[in-house]
Amino acid sequence: MPRLPPMLLAVLVTSAAPLASQNFDSVTITRQRLADGVYLLQGAGGNIGVSTGTDGVFIIDDDYAPLTPKVKAAVAGVSISPIRFVINTHWHRDHTGGNANLGGEGVIIVAQENVRTRMSKEQFVKAFDAKVPAAPAVGWPVITFGESMAFYLNGDTVEVLHARAAHTDGDAIIHFRKANVIHTGDTFFNGFYPFIDVSAGGTLDGMIAAADTALSRSNDETRIIPGHGPLANRSQLKAYRDMLATVRIRVARAKIQGMTAEQFLNANLLTDLDSIWGKGFMTPAQFAAVAYTAVPRP
Repeated sequence: MPRLPPMLLAVLVTSAAPLASQNFDSVTITRQRLADGVYLLQGAGGNIGVSTGTDGVFIIDDDYAPLTPKVKAAVAGVSISPIRFVINTHWHRDHTGGNANLGGEGVIIVAQENVRTRMSKEQFVKAFDAKVPAAPAVGWPVITFGESMAFYLNGDTVEVLHARAAHTDGDAIIHFRKANVIHTGDTFFNGFYPFIDVSAGGTLDGMIAAADTALSRSNDETRIIPGHGPLANRSQLKAYRDMLATVRIRVARAKIQGMTAEQFLNANLLTDLDSIWGKGFMTPAQFAAVAYTAVPRP
C-alpha cells in the first residue's frame, strides 16, 4: 500500500507524536447557522454540530484537545448555557480529542458502544502501521447505545443511528428531524475520497449503506454535515454514494479476476474518478489501496 502522509495520520487518529507537531494557535473556529438553534462549527478536525435552546447545549464531536477553549468560545457565541452532552460519531481523535477536557468538566459523553471499547484500549491502524494509545478514561463515553437512541431536546427529536461497519465499526449518523439537519460523521467526506479504517471494522459496503441511510432521511432542503468538507446537500451526498458504488463494483470485479492489490493499483481502474474525488486527504493511489482492502474477496 502507498505510504500515507504523516498529516493524514494526524488528522484521522492523532497519536501523541503528530499532535505535538501541529500548530493550533492559528486555527479559527468558524460558525454557520443551519436552522433555529442548530449550527455547524469547523476547525482543524472533524466538523462539529451544535444544538442550542431551552434545554441547554449539546454538540456532535469536539475536534482536537488543544482546540477545546476555541470550540467552547464558538458555542458561547450562540448560547450562554454550558455544554451538557457531546455525541461522538466515532473514535478517531480529530472527532474525540476534546472529550477528556469536556468530560473533566462534567459534560456527558455519548457514543455507539464500540467507540468506548476502542477509546479504552490501544488501537493499531494498519493503513498507517501506527499504534494509537488509549484515550484518558475521563474522555470515554459514559452512555453508549447499540443500534439507536434518541434525544428529545430543544424542541426537536434527534435520532442517533448506528452505521454498521462503515468508516469504522462505531459510526453514528445523527438526524435532527424538525430542523431537517443530518450529521453523517466520517461516513461522508464531501467532495473527496474518504478514508475507511478497515482495521477498525470499516468496509466499503458499510459506507454505501450509511449514505443510503442518510439519503433515505433527507430531502432537497436537508442540510447535511459531513465528517469533513463543506456543508452539503442531498445531491452532493447522492453523487458521493454513487462514486462509492462504482468503486465497489470495480474492486470486486478486479478481485474476481484474481488481481492482487499491487495489480489493482497499477491498472489505474479509478482514473476517471480521480479528477473529481482525488483532491482531498488521500491521493488517488492511497484511496485505491484502501478501497481494495475495504471490499471482501468474492
